[in-house]
Amino acid sequence: MKKLLLIHNRYQNIGGEDIAVSQERDFLKKHYEIKEIIFDNSEIRTISQFFNFVFNSNIKSKRKVLKEIKEFNPDIAYVHNTWFTASLGIFKVLKSKNIKTILKLHNYRFYCTRSYLAKNHIENDFCMGCGLKRANMFVFNKYFKESYFKSFLVIRYGKKYFNIIKNFEGTVLSLTNFQENFLRNMGFTNNIKVIPNYLTAENDINNLSKSNNILYAGRISKEKGVEELINSFLDAKLININLDIIGDGPSYKYLVDRYGNFKNIKFLGPMSNKETLEFIAGCRAVVTATKLYEGQPTFLAEASLFGIPSIFPNTGGVSEFFPSDYPLMFEQFDYADLKNKLQLIENEKFVEQLGKLNKKYVDENFNEPQILKKFKDVI
Repeated sequence: MKKLLLIHNRYQNIGGEDIAVSQERDFLKKHYEIKEIIFDNSEIRTISQFFNFVFNSNIKSKRKVLKEIKEFNPDIAYVHNTWFTASLGIFKVLKSKNIKTILKLHNYRFYCTRSYLAKNHIENDFCMGCGLKRANMFVFNKYFKESYFKSFLVIRYGKKYFNIIKNFEGTVLSLTNFQENFLRNMGFTNNIKVIPNYLTAENDINNLSKSNNILYAGRISKEKGVEELINSFLDAKLININLDIIGDGPSYKYLVDRYGNFKNIKFLGPMSNKETLEFIAGCRAVVTATKLYEGQPTFLAEASLFGIPSIFPNTGGVSEFFPSDYPLMFEQFDYADLKNKLQLIENEKFVEQLGKLNKKYVDENFNEPQILKKFKDVI
């Protein structure tokens, strides 16, 4: 049995990427011997931590990886997020020890943080990778709206990370064909393979009683299009159907203040993954109006596993997780089209049949044997 050293840096707020990594870890444990190194971004409290942050090379992180290489003797290193405690220095450690390395890209930060100049980040008016607008920038690529300094540091990281990916000697994994083509169009010629995240449904979900509610779950922010979703829902004038919103984010208070008094809209706040899955399993449909390119739509894929249909924009590689000619996919930024798709879910028979088709599609195209075969081919 081959040995895999899995490396991941958790985000401050647990999100879809962290969940995907943990689910894939549990899946791979059935077939490989796994040793996991998990980093997290605690507050910078010492001078040494500060310099680690500035120079993208954390001595403690490198020592930790070296220690595990010595004790575990892995055949392969499988790297996910490295921002920022894991640091980019771990790639030099893995290369120096001749460890075959696989790098998985879960998002488009590699694109958004590759330059100090805003013009090299946002070519038109709006970045589909992160949601930043050209109108909010002048010359400097201010990735973090609240901080020039933090933006400077993430771009230092991003420029080095971009070069690491472009010159990577191992295998780069993308989640979708769209993401692979995105990399190719940027001039990447190295070994890129498409392997989506492993999909699995919880077996102990309690709330399986169906409701008439539509569900949004995720970050509450402008780039996720939550306000546009709310207005399209109100314009649709659906009968006896409510909109439930799970999550938190910078737009949460504004949206609650503006729309919280509507009887058919409920803001439920942040919930655990299991609690969210219980709402997904019991809802009529799930919906997103994201303005971004998305990697793998965990929220929508989970709905399909429960036989729940999804309403979503035609963006990035999202459509790759659904049958062709999918009737509830709308043109991105066309909110009249979104309103029309919302109105379709009033037809209960249509909703039931489409949910079954979605489940059949993910069961046939993203099952364990298929994902395992792709992973084995890479190894």
